[in-house]
Amino acid sequence: MAPEKVRTSLATFPSSAEIVSEPLGVVLVISAWNYPFLLSLDPVIGAIAAGNAVVLKPSEIAPASSSLLAKLLGEYMDNSSVRVVEGAVDETSALLQQKWDKIFYTGNGRVGRIVMAAAVKHLTPVVLELGGKSPVVVDSNINLEVAARRIIAGKWCCNSGQACVSPDYIITTKDYAPKLVDALKSELDKFYGKNPLESKDLSRIVNSNHFARLTKLLDDDKVSGKIACGGEKDENKLRIAPTVLLDVPRDSLIMTDEIFGPLLPIITVDKVEESFDIINSGPKPLAAYLFTNKKALKEKFVATISAGGLVINDTTLHLAVHTLPFGGIGDSGVGAYHGKFSFDAFSHKKAVLYRSFIGDASVRYPPYTNTSSRLLKAILGEGILGVIRVVFGWS
Repeated sequence: MAPEKVRTSLATFPSSAEIVSEPLGVVLVISAWNYPFLLSLDPVIGAIAAGNAVVLKPSEIAPASSSLLAKLLGEYMDNSSVRVVEGAVDETSALLQQKWDKIFYTGNGRVGRIVMAAAVKHLTPVVLELGGKSPVVVDSNINLEVAARRIIAGKWCCNSGQACVSPDYIITTKDYAPKLVDALKSELDKFYGKNPLESKDLSRIVNSNHFARLTKLLDDDKVSGKIACGGEKDENKLRIAPTVLLDVPRDSLIMTDEIFGPLLPIITVDKVEESFDIINSGPKPLAAYLFTNKKALKEKFVATISAGGLVINDTTLHLAVHTLPFGGIGDSGVGAYHGKFSFDAFSHKKAVLYRSFIGDASVRYPPYTNTSSRLLKAILGEGILGVIRVVFGWS
């Protein structure tokens, strides 16, 4: 990328300056299983564009995709610049013992902490794309049919909720919750039919371990009686029907763990504004969503909710805007990428200042007098008007 010209200050006059993007070196990308091509190639493209050599470690939970990535990148890319390492925990652990110029990890927070701990040994910078419980706040003055469809699109149309930005739970008012449940039921029936387990448009759960994990959340005594629709399972086919749960306790497993699946609990409040305190009482989410037509509520949401990204009156679509950075904050991640932000994530921004041998100000050097000290102070902090005041004795 061409150097970015930037302004200089009076203190360096005459001069020019620029920011030069410099490759970091050799970087490690550890990707996830839920979107194995997108989450592998997106950061790899950014790393290559920035001039780095890349080692990609795809997820072993998607072995067919991992194998294909190794085949295609090995066949079509320069092997001196791009390599794919397949394997599981042992291979990942061995990679993390090496010194890298940057590590980019997509996955859960538990492994993210392991990655960061390994990186600290070499002072290696990291980007951690993690997850969390992404909330949806639903106000009452909305187009409920459109809202329901967009919530479904972000939850079940996104890999049956196996996406880091999928809606994790809904907060709405006690009075409005029954209407919202009815709207979700109606739209789910249109999308997936009376027997959603047979729908070709509904993704299966990735493996038996995750199926068992989701079943445990659903069978928890605190929520098993709260199912408003869905709940059907087919363990042989690894399918779980779109499931909505109403008035689940906040101390239940489904409300303390990231769901990452087709279960959508709803918790209710007296006033929609109370939802903001609920969200802010937990770890900062990767995404947060609000459905409302109230300008004041939108402004308060943006001002008070700390999350990786926010979307008003839709879900997940901020990912499609390449001019927006995508990343988390706090427990949901470190750093950001997408579009130019991917290039920036894998670049060192090198500051360069150019000067000639003219304009060598004597006030810069000792011995310092009262006048030269005032002039130097004006040059450094007050600008041209401050310099004029000192020169003419006005200060």
